[in-house]
Amino acid sequence: MKTENFEFVRDFLRLRAGIVLEEAKVYLVQARLGPVVRRLGLDSIDTLIEELRRSPEEELHREVLEAMVTTETSFFRDVHPFETLKSVIIPRLIRARREIRELYFWSAACASGQEIHSLAMLLRENFPELQGWKLMLLASDVSQEMLDRTKQGLYSQLEVNRGVPTRLLVRYFNREGLSWRLDESIRDMVDVRKLNLIEALPYLPKMDIIFLRNVLIYFDMETRRAIIDKISRHLKKDGCLFVGGAETMIGLNDTLTRERISNTSVYRLAGGSGA
Repeated sequence: MKTENFEFVRDFLRLRAGIVLEEAKVYLVQARLGPVVRRLGLDSIDTLIEELRRSPEEELHREVLEAMVTTETSFFRDVHPFETLKSVIIPRLIRARREIRELYFWSAACASGQEIHSLAMLLRENFPELQGWKLMLLASDVSQEMLDRTKQGLYSQLEVNRGVPTRLLVRYFNREGLSWRLDESIRDMVDVRKLNLIEALPYLPKMDIIFLRNVLIYFDMETRRAIIDKISRHLKKDGCLFVGGAETMIGLNDTLTRERISNTSVYRLAGGSGA
């Protein structure tokens, strides 16, 4: 792969999605764009990049971006955030919202939807008192392919093996060939929208819970600050922001403070009172 074409891909990702690709990641570009080259019947990645340079065709730009976006996720990832939601945070929020009977949740980079679907199953299993409440479970991502997967709720055996307890697999999934389809009653709980976190966001209600886990690591500091600024403005005063275990707000935002709830770290608006 020519050096100038690798640099073009790096600039393309930074401008279109804010993603910073390290100089050593030539192998990653080759691995992810190889299938695109074969699908389009081209002879090399260099040929693909030359086509990308010349082409005003948005479909080719979309296909390359889709291939390069990281889509790592899993059901009930890391377990403890979901345990804390079940045992402490959601019961607090239910008490605080008992008059208005509304709760808003947002998975801000949902990938194939396993995080937001985990939350939907958690709510359905553990909080029957929410029947009749207005619930918004928003799943957003920059990748249309991932949003389509979220809507379809079709997962491989490996994906369900990685995090779905057997009792939930039996209750909420149906076998389709070698895959598993999430029940429509869970999928219908989720509102799926295409949003690019580096662009201006449309109107959204303030959220009780926001997931932004293992996302910031793909951006430079300036982009991280801009994203966190937007996210914090969509968080309720007593709401909780979840980021990845290795991620921090240090140097990014002074309106959010870290708080330990049970065995989970969350971020809350400074001065916001607990529910």
